[in-house]
Amino acid sequence: MPQITYRKAINDALAEEIIRDENVVIIGEEVARYNGAYKVTEGLWERFGDKRVVDTPISEAGFIGMGVGASMLGIRPVMELMFWSFAYVAWDQIINNAGQVRYMSGGRIHCPIVIRGPANGGTGVGATHSHTPENFIANTPGLKVVCPATAYDAKGLMKAAIRDNDPVCVMENTLLYGETWEVPDEEYVIPLGVADIKREGTDISFIAHGRAVITALKAAEILAAEHGIQAEVLDLRSIRPLDEEAILRTVAKTHRVVLVDENKPFCGVSAQIAAMIQEQAFDDLDAPVQRVCSLDAPAIYSPALEKIQLPTPERVVYKALQIL
Repeated sequence: MPQITYRKAINDALAEEIIRDENVVIIGEEVARYNGAYKVTEGLWERFGDKRVVDTPISEAGFIGMGVGASMLGIRPVMELMFWSFAYVAWDQIINNAGQVRYMSGGRIHCPIVIRGPANGGTGVGATHSHTPENFIANTPGLKVVCPATAYDAKGLMKAAIRDNDPVCVMENTLLYGETWEVPDEEYVIPLGVADIKREGTDISFIAHGRAVITALKAAEILAAEHGIQAEVLDLRSIRPLDEEAILRTVAKTHRVVLVDENKPFCGVSAQIAAMIQEQAFDDLDAPVQRVCSLDAPAIYSPALEKIQLPTPERVVYKALQIL
């Protein structure tokens, strides 16, 4: 099975869907001639031309609104944000329009739009370029959110997102773009709302999404090598819809949980999951649910400090040992 980068996996998914469906179009700042800010759309404009890969002015409110309107008329636009932080100037278009139109129209109008781009800290670009808004988006009924952790998942989830009739927000991580994983040549689609066990274990469960999955896997390796502890790592892959059954299964299996999350802790994704476990699986717990999140402050500009603001394997190991 060939190994390709996370970036190339998304690029392949976009190309395959453009070929499969004449209504798929890529829209965003510098996605065409410049190949995208992070080169995710590299080569697509040369292959498919101006009508399928469209550069826009620097106006997220404008082009996200255009994409939402186009999707209501049957186009399947994939909108690239240079950073998810820039989505905030298009909040009305995403939350009020994309998120509500199907309900407000009594199911008559669908909004099959994909909005994708980086949603992460850790790259030294400051507080205004380092948001992880998956919790904000997931708070809105009508919007779907996925956070792939590997190239395999990035490709399969992107294809599912493009084919979905609801708006799907794909949160990527710039620190993963150059990382490689095995990805099959044959076509596959990963359904939204299906979590994946990335590492089997019996002693404790690490539940994570996005790059935090990689952090959790590294922590699991440390625990196994230094303490003989076998941690299970559950990758949520999808925040909304959320695979509650998979979460409950791993809790019932190991009886101890650490939630690893690059969100801020206050009202974050891990807070929602902790509440769900407490409500639905309290009797399965042998210890309190623990969380390892980003430190509750704006993203620190200093690279040395930002590295420890985000979850680290060492912080995950410390929390695990506390409840073991």
